[in-house]
Amino acid sequence: MAARKIIIDCDPGIDDAFALVFAHGNADLALCAITTVAGNVGLDAATANALRVRDYVGMADVPVVPGCAGPLLRPALHARDVHGSSGLGAARIPAASSAPARGHAADFLAAAIAAQHGEITLIAIGPLTNIALALRRYPALPSQVRDFVIMGGSAGRGNTTPAAEFNIAADPEAAAIVFGAGWTVTMVGLDVTLQARATAAVQDRMRGLGRLAGELLLPSLSGYRGTTPGSAPGARPDAAQGPPVHDVCAVASVAAPDLITCAPARVEVETTGRWTAGMTVTDFTAAAADCNARVAVAIDISRFWDLVLDAYQRVAATMTAADLSR
Repeated sequence: MAARKIIIDCDPGIDDAFALVFAHGNADLALCAITTVAGNVGLDAATANALRVRDYVGMADVPVVPGCAGPLLRPALHARDVHGSSGLGAARIPAASSAPARGHAADFLAAAIAAQHGEITLIAIGPLTNIALALRRYPALPSQVRDFVIMGGSAGRGNTTPAAEFNIAADPEAAAIVFGAGWTVTMVGLDVTLQARATAAVQDRMRGLGRLAGELLLPSLSGYRGTTPGSAPGARPDAAQGPPVHDVCAVASVAAPDLITCAPARVEVETTGRWTAGMTVTDFTAAAADCNARVAVAIDISRFWDLVLDAYQRVAATMTAADLSR
């Protein structure tokens, strides 16, 4: 079976970086492009981080296209208290040796997806600003993608406010446009991603991954101050519990569709609430004709980490082979 073509829209971000490495290493995925958006860090830093990760693991043929430098209407929201000032925690990987592609992410996404009608799965793991702009400029986009998956939202509590998850809270107006665009959004939110934690045991399994572990994976995790509903922002996660790798879950759900259980629902994004802006109001009782989303409700964590670490092993082996050939 041919690998599934994907484009990842992201705001790297530690877990974004982990998601990109996974996409590169998983044999069932073909990463066609990376687009960037302001979110965890500003657009320039997010783009630089995407380029750093791309060059570091050997994805030179994958274009990186920058997009929106801020939300549609609101002041920018960032997460440097979670991801560190650079966005990649304490990672020790070189600066990028290449430049981003020309153009704007919204236009690139529309052109790339139209050119391969029905073949590309679009995965958004940052704020949805680029996707909303693409929808406004190119209303045929929902009929041209194979699938659309996001990491974002929650059917329960948030992690940026009690009501809202970060990617949605960063640009609620964009998220409202995206959920109202007439396609089915697969929402991989906090209900499952908070279970996908890089525990001490998982980090022990990473230690055999050579430079990939020593320079990117483990240093990033050491500087990752994950947020959990009810915890103080920027608090270090319990060492045994480990930080969640939210964004990897969305990409893994495309690589292994039965990894995550989803339920049909109607999702509306709150944009005006004083205390609830960015909330993804999720109705699992909506009639089938009214459902606009598939909402992740369960994940096989043991299988998730087997899948992810297998992909990382493939990347680590490729990097070792490249080192030996020099």
